[in-house]
Parts: sequence; structure tokens; C-alpha cells
Amino acid sequence: MDTILEIKKLSKHFADFTSVDGIDFSVEEGGFFSILGPSGCGKTTLLRMISGFEEESEGEILIRGKSMKGVPPEQRPVNIVFQSLALFPMMNVKENVAFGLKRKKLQKNVIDHKVAQMLGRVGLSGFERKKVTELSGGQRQRVAIARSLVMEPSILLLDEPLGALDRKLREHMKIELKLLQKELGTTFIYITHDQSEALVMSDKIAVMNRGRFEQV
Repeated sequence: MDTILEIKKLSKHFADFTSVDGIDFSVEEGGFFSILGPSGCGKTTLLRMISGFEEESEGEILIRGKSMKGVPPEQRPVNIVFQSLALFPMMNVKENVAFGLKRKKLQKNVIDHKVAQMLGRVGLSGFERKKVTELSGGQRQRVAIARSLVMEPSILLLDEPLGALDRKLREHMKIELKLLQKELGTTFIYITHDQSEALVMSDKIAVMNRGRFEQV
């Protein structure tokens, strides 16, 4: 398998605190790579550097061999799903999923086709007109993932996306996420503090503590 993401000696310092400390790793194309560790270990900071929302202090991020140094978030071939999901409550399901495509100024018929196709893949065909406030937690989760995947990112970053769900729904969504990732072939990088989540879904797991990978 080809390497899609390569991280070299990556660090992030905040004043007198080091959040990420000289990390090296690579992720294969189409893989499900999880980063497992306690709150405050640097997982989210690492994800934010990959996505471009945080600038690295040292080191290098390469996507398909191309350095991301100075590349803004909107120009990186990645998308991110946050725990909060960050859906737009004033928009219906279709409008939420179409948001990024409209910003790219694609034609309406192209947008409609891509949105319909993606909603079908995440099991939400027929939900286009529903408000996100009318959906269950799991359905909102799928809208957030569809909104990211419809942009066809090379890498999807997921920041504890199941954390806000109740236990039963979380167990169900673990399986759904893995099946969806396998079907689409998109590279997933997933951060969690839940060991069972990481073990059920991942091809590889990095155990992170105090800014470093202790084991992969």
C-alpha cells in the first residue's frame, strides 16, 4: 500500500508547555489509523496540525509526498469531523451536506447528484428536507460525516466523534463507521480515549501519552 500521510519529527510548543513532542509516523492509503490516549495527551493538537488549523513548531507534514508547510486548511486534501459535529441548525440535511460544494461554486445539478449519492451511502436517503434538530444523535453523526466525505478528501480526520452519543448508540456507530470507511476506501485518522473503539475499528493504533507515541 502507498503511504498517504507522513509525519516527521512533529512538535508543538505553547509557551513553556510542549503538547506534541517530536512525533514520527506514517499512514497507508485507505487505512483506519487510530490515536488512543487520555485527555490532554496532545491528540487534538496533532489532528489540528494535520488539518492546518494549528501551525507546527517543528517538523514536517507530508500528504502524498507534498509538504503542507504554509498550506491553509481549505487547500489541504483533508476534512475534519469534530465531537460537537458543528452542523448548521438553520439548514436542513441536504443544505448541510451541500454547504462545502456550494462554496466551491459547483453547478446545482452536480451538487444535487453528489449529495444524493452520499446521503444514500450513509443511509439517509429521504432525509434531505429534515432539519438537523429533528434527527437522532446517530443520524446527526452521519450527516456530519456525509458533509465531510462529499468533498472527497484524501484523509478524513475524526476528533472523538462518538463521544457525545449514549453507550448503546456508540456501540452501533463503531460498526457503521468501520463499514463506511471500508466501502468508501477513504483514509480515516481517528482520535479517541476509548480503547474498545480503537480496537474494534482500526487497522493500526498509536498509543499516545504526554505528547509522544509510546507504541504503534
